Parts: sequence; structure tokens; C-alpha cells
Amino acid sequence: MTESFRRSGEYESYDSYGNPYQGAPQHASSPVNPEWPPPPAQPPVQQVTVEPAAPAPKKRARGPFALLAAVAVVAAAIGGGTAYAFQELTGNDTAATSSTSTNVVPSSKKGDVATIAAAVSPSVVEVSATLSNGSSTGSGVIITSGGEIVTNNHVISGASSIKVTTSSGKSYTAKVVGTDSKKDLALIKMEGASGLRPAALGNSSGVQVGDTVVAIGSPEGLSGTVTSGIVSALNRDVTVSTDESQGQSQQGQGGGDGQWPFSFGGRQFNGDTGSSTTTYKAIQTDASLNPGNSGGALIDAGGNIIGINSAMYSASSQSSSGSSDAGSVGLGFAIPINTVKSDLATLRAGGS
Repeated sequence: MTESFRRSGEYESYDSYGNPYQGAPQHASSPVNPEWPPPPAQPPVQQVTVEPAAPAPKKRARGPFALLAAVAVVAAAIGGGTAYAFQELTGNDTAATSSTSTNVVPSSKKGDVATIAAAVSPSVVEVSATLSNGSSTGSGVIITSGGEIVTNNHVISGASSIKVTTSSGKSYTAKVVGTDSKKDLALIKMEGASGLRPAALGNSSGVQVGDTVVAIGSPEGLSGTVTSGIVSALNRDVTVSTDESQGQSQQGQGGGDGQWPFSFGGRQFNGDTGSSTTTYKAIQTDASLNPGNSGGALIDAGGNIIGINSAMYSASSQSSSGSSDAGSVGLGFAIPINTVKSDLATLRAGGS
């Protein structure tokens, strides 16, 4: 082995063939043995096994099938609560005014009176008005969760105080928001009420003669009374009084029965309508209506409100024995719900 000086003054070692040791550290030679220390042994080469990389996770399908599946899940989730959600999304002080009806009851239960009654009864209330010469008892329909109620004008006409009782038996005082005597409609609002179940307002333009209907109200103070029948006729011209004092006189008789004089076909029913009258188009039904049903709900097979019950013919209404002898003979009339919806802005503004 030969040695030579590097520029740094240190030895550089070569093997017997004149090749320098690769990577050998440079050391000063020992005075005893110029070749000491020997170059360190090269570390053995370690075998490293490389594991194959794991396959990349497959991406979830984003094609039409996945999209359709997602849509189906969402549709199923919201389908059952469509009517109530729509009412709530319109706000506490805004009733739904959809041009199409929804199914408040399941499709498989459409037309089932018991199912309709269970679904809609919480939205119908009893309305008791104190008058100067007696009292009046009628019904009303909750249209917002904050306590707005649609009823007949003749139920609360001239009232000094109004009490509302819900289907659960809870009572509230109520104030008149607005009235429209020309349509025999009134809007009242319960004080301090919240979280109520508003009714689904349907579309009365789609009603046909022969359709199944259910009526809910408080005849003779018997709250939550349910009757059923069919639509007997459409667009009946019903004439009612617009004179507030006339209404008080009629309602104050017999302990106050919530009746209202009206005229139909040139004849007077339930008393004299007086000289100040108005005429509206009504839905005729044979569902049993009795004094106290006024302002209550007329409901279609899907659970939607299609009318506000307003008048009934009573064969004994003019007898001196009072309302206890009066009863339904299958001639009842309701204000179409589309008329009510078109009048809501006027009622909220205080009426006409």
C-alpha cells in the first residue's frame, strides 16, 4: 500500500492496486505503524423489504343513481309533515294561502272521519262572546300558531269580551283584529297564546258536489263535536244581516245560541235579517250543523279546511221555546275558504 500527502497535510490511503479507499476517513498515521489505524470495515448492507402501498379508497358514486337516492330520502323525510311545515314556514302571523290542497291525513286514511277528526280537532276552538243583552256561543278555526282565529262576524258582533277554549280545555281571552260584515267574517286573536296547531287551508275551487266533508264545531256549547256528510250544492246565494244590533238581538234570545238570521231562495230563516243585508256564495252541505257550529270548520277528505260554517236552516228556530227545540235538517251553508283567504289582508288591517 502506498501513501501520499493531501493538500491538507494528511495521508490518503491506497490499496495495492493504487486505488484510494472509497469513503475512508482520513487519519494521521501512527509513528509506530504508518498504516495504523486501518480503515473501518464497511457496514453490512441491510435488506429492506418495502410493503406494497394500500390501494386508494374508492370514491362514492356521484352519478344519477346516487342523486336519485338522496332525493328519495329527503322526499320521504318531509312528505309526512308537508302541510304543517308549510303553515309554520309562512310565519306565525301568516296563514297558508296555497292554491292546492295537501294531505293532512295519510293517503291510506283519506276520507276516514276518525282520522280527519283527530288531525283537525286541535285546530278548532269554541268562541264565547259576552253581549250587552246576553251571550253568543260559536266556533272558530286557528290559522296561525300564534293564535289568529277565523270565525263568523255574527258570533262576535257587538261583544264586550271574548273567551276562546281550545280542544285541550285551555281558555284564553281574545281581541277582535278585524271584521267584514259583508262576508260575515271576523278575525280574532288569543292573548298570550303560542305553539298552537294551525289548520291547513285548502282550495275550495276544487270542491265538487258529492265530495265527502266533515264538520267540527261547538253546537250548543258541546265543543269538539264532529259530524259528516257530503257537499250538497255549490254557489248558493246566502243573504245575511250586516246590522250589528240586529245580530245582538237574535243572539241574545234563548240564552244565546250563536244563530244568525239568513235568507235563501227568497225565504227568511232563523229570524228577520232586517233591511241591511249582504249576499255571498256558499257551499251547501248535509253535514249536521246546529246552533254553535257557526265559525267552525268544514273539512274535505284530505283534512283541509274548505269552508267556514256560517248558516243552517232550523225548522223550529222561530218558535218561542228557544234553541233547544231547533235542530239540523240537512241544510247547512259554509263560506268557501278561498273567500276567507282573499279577505285575510283586509281583516288583519281592521276590516272593511
